[in-house]
Amino acid sequence: QAAKSARTVVIAGVPDGLLHDDVMTDILIIHFQMSKNNGGDVEEVMYPTRKKGVAYVTFEDQEVVESVLKKGEHRLEDKRLSRCYPLKVTRYCEDVSSFIIHLVVLPL
Repeated sequence: QAAKSARTVVIAGVPDGLLHDDVMTDILIIHFQMSKNNGGDVEEVMYPTRKKGVAYVTFEDQEVVESVLKKGEHRLEDKRLSRCYPLKVTRYCEDVSSFIIHLVVLPL
């Protein structure tokens, strides 16, 4: 089994403060397990994190990371959300803090 970091993606753009953290975690798990989102079995979701609107999703299989990253646009949709939210999905790297700063400084 690949190292955990190799099976993890960083999700930015998670709507913050709308729903209870546990509910948002469930919505993220559902989104990333759906085949229409190129997803697969989720091992773990870290949310909330120290960075507002950011979650970490770890998959059981590293191949799922590749397919999730290949999907051009991820839109978080759920009946518990008032609208759909575009998500930015990137490969996890140890130096994630500089990546997040880049996101904050340069809006999408």
